[in-house]
Formats: sequence, structure tokens, C-alpha cells
Amino acid sequence: MKNFRKITAAMAISVGISGCDVAYPVAVIGDNGMVFRGSATNTFLEGGAFHATNGKAVCSGRFQQYQDIKTVSFPVACNNGLTGVGTAFFESATRGSGFVTMSDGSRWQFLFGRDAMRI
Repeated sequence: MKNFRKITAAMAISVGISGCDVAYPVAVIGDNGMVFRGSATNTFLEGGAFHATNGKAVCSGRFQQYQDIKTVSFPVACNNGLTGVGTAFFESATRGSGFVTMSDGSRWQFLFGRDAMRI
């Protein structure tokens, strides 16, 4: 009976955690110094999404982050027609940096988490 209670409690905790979203700020700096600001959201065991804007263009994408993987690649699409491929390096679940290589050949850098608020 004790094992049944432990298993039931563990399953309830897992179900409760699986729906948790964690949001954090994102700052992107383009080749020409333009700055995009936005946010990203991770959903436990489901991956995440981000969006950022410079007031004119909006860029967004989705990514999969697995528990022990610290580097992820993801597609980026902007409403001005630019697309790209990004690579993020996670220092923690909500903090890190990376770069995006855009379809016009430019390379953008980004920070996410508390460091993004300094940009």
C-alpha cells in the first residue's frame, strides 16, 4: 500500500509539473546594431517558443530543449521575409546566449534570461 501511495504521488507531481510554463526575456542584436526585444517560453517536456521585435519586424520560432541537452538549433521566421537558423547555448533552463544566421547572410547574436535585460 505504501508503494502505491508513493507511485500515485509521483504521478500527480509529474502531471502537475508537465504543464508549467517558464517565461524569460530575450534580446537580439543584428549585424547593423538593430536591437530586437521579446520573450521566450519553455514548457516542461514540450519545448518552447520565442518572439522578438524591433518595432517594425517581428521574428519568432519554436525549439525543442531536452533535459540534458545544452545546445539546440531552431528555425527563425520574420514577418519581413527574412528566415534563419539559430543555435542557443543554455547555461540553465532560462539563461544563455546564441546566434542566428539569417537568409540575407547576416549573423545576429542574442541573450536570454536576466542578461537580456541589460541590452
